[in-house]
Amino acid sequence: MSADVRRARAGRGHGGRALVLAACGGLLATGCATMPDSGDVQAVRGANPGDAQVRVYAVAPRENANPHEIVDGFLEAMTSDDPGFATARKYLTRQAAKNWKPEQSITVLATAPDREQADRDADPENQGRSIPITGRKIATVDARHAYRPSSPAKYAQTIHVVEETVADGKDKEWRIDALPPGLVLGEADFLRNYRSVNTYYFASGENWLVADPVYIRQRQDPVTRMDPVTQTVKALLEGPTNWLRPAVDSPFPTGVGLKKDVTSLPTDDQSTLRVPLDVKGDRFGGEVCRRMAAQMLVTLGDLPSVQIDQVELQDVDNKAVCRLGAGQAAEFRAVRETGQEETPYFVDGQGRMTALVPGGKDGVQPTKEVPGPLGKGTVPLGSVAVARGGTRAAAVSKDGSTLYVSSITTEQEDLPAVLKSKAGPTVAPENRLSQPSWDGRGDLWVADRAPGHQRLVVVPDGTGEWIEVRTPWLTEGTRVESLRVSADGVRIALLITRDGRTTLQIGRIERQDGADAQVVSVEGLQAAAPRMESVLAVSWAGPSRLVVVGREAGGVQQIRYLQTDGSTSASSVLPGLNEVNAVAAPHKETEPLIAASGNDGIVRLLPGANWQPLVKAGTAPVYPG
Repeated sequence: MSADVRRARAGRGHGGRALVLAACGGLLATGCATMPDSGDVQAVRGANPGDAQVRVYAVAPRENANPHEIVDGFLEAMTSDDPGFATARKYLTRQAAKNWKPEQSITVLATAPDREQADRDADPENQGRSIPITGRKIATVDARHAYRPSSPAKYAQTIHVVEETVADGKDKEWRIDALPPGLVLGEADFLRNYRSVNTYYFASGENWLVADPVYIRQRQDPVTRMDPVTQTVKALLEGPTNWLRPAVDSPFPTGVGLKKDVTSLPTDDQSTLRVPLDVKGDRFGGEVCRRMAAQMLVTLGDLPSVQIDQVELQDVDNKAVCRLGAGQAAEFRAVRETGQEETPYFVDGQGRMTALVPGGKDGVQPTKEVPGPLGKGTVPLGSVAVARGGTRAAAVSKDGSTLYVSSITTEQEDLPAVLKSKAGPTVAPENRLSQPSWDGRGDLWVADRAPGHQRLVVVPDGTGEWIEVRTPWLTEGTRVESLRVSADGVRIALLITRDGRTTLQIGRIERQDGADAQVVSVEGLQAAAPRMESVLAVSWAGPSRLVVVGREAGGVQQIRYLQTDGSTSASSVLPGLNEVNAVAAPHKETEPLIAASGNDGIVRLLPGANWQPLVKAGTAPVYPG
């Protein structure tokens, strides 16, 4: 039976149980005063993704419910906000209810799980019923709250139901005694109940923070009873996700946590959040405490529902150890706010580096000349990248053979070559150097796509002796089409072609001191857009967000936002644009996206608007980075 049919029947006497959804809509601020307790409840199939105004209330199993009704009721009850999942546990045997750990993991399906008919042959002794549940698995969330997407694949599990004596000891009722681990939710229910939050940890050996997205409950967590702020602090204290852990540090003492029974962390009238920890103050005093508070402030800045201007960390005796304000925490961000508009650049029809005027007011010339040899066309260019300080740029020649670095704020005559492709003179430009990318450390990255000599290269400070990056995954038959490095220098977005398909992969950058030079490697590649059949372009759009151009199987080209962990929402799709071959996103959401279209040239997308043509002939748009 499909989930749609189950929900349609709920509340109309079939099975004697219902799933109640209550939405306050515009009255949410004042609360829902009442809920009808009679009449025909019209249950629906999940809420709009991410609609935090919808509350789901599960109903306990009715007397003499059959095995199918028990399974249906349990699947529905898993989508509720019931404290401790108490109602869901009523569908389980006493032993199964004791052993079930819904916090262990979440399996996310494309739609709510379907319940099939019981397989009587699967239980030859007729001691129960084995009931298959099926769907299309698209992701999992582990116990550390990390979201991991996957290409849609068949999901098939079994729920086993037996008869057990109920509490009054008189009669037996059908109850579930074996079930899949954790929660099993359709994507709509998952996004209604959970939201993505960036936790932050320090880049290894550095003084700036790296975003590590995790998922927490939209409202109170049914298991811990914690509100979203407390859930977020708890997730931060638990440490980075397994994927990011090798590349980041955290000053939090080993084993530190919130004081016992803390489920709410309210702010006072000065927007100060006091966080009581379960360790002595002498374990995290001084600069350690200051860095811990910075992590918390930057992390909690991702929660729109609360205003926190400063954090005070307290020890186990509730004594203040340190206090830090939001302005002080800002110095630990990988990209610091300057208050200035971000300037985008592109390569014009004559192969010259050109700047777009920030803001781009109507009636104003949209472009301006870039000082130095890159802007004068000393060498015809194919692509460019601008260092985050905005004073230097790197460029690859139009034939893809040579990487240059030059000032873009002062005039200079020479244009020094930093790196040359290993490809021969007859090789096409697309089989030579890729578009370069700068990280926040000031290091310059580029891929050499020379047949038989593929490699990733990093140039320290854009001027030092280049280093070939260790890439154990870059084997024969694998090709790096393009790359973009995050501002924190810890993650790299790669477009990789293998077996005729181009996918988006996120790699972890690890650095170690070698005998003669630093050893740099890219490890732990994970798919960030597995539901896309092909990806054409990507750009960083903030600490843990990407803007991606690609196609889903059988679909048209689309431009959308994705988290680096591969998660998304229905609101992430941007207005359509034909023949897009490159895209550039600013760090701030208030600035426009820039794209290159084969039909329209360089175009711009302002927040809340549609695409606007700017320059008819142009390629390779970029923001600093």
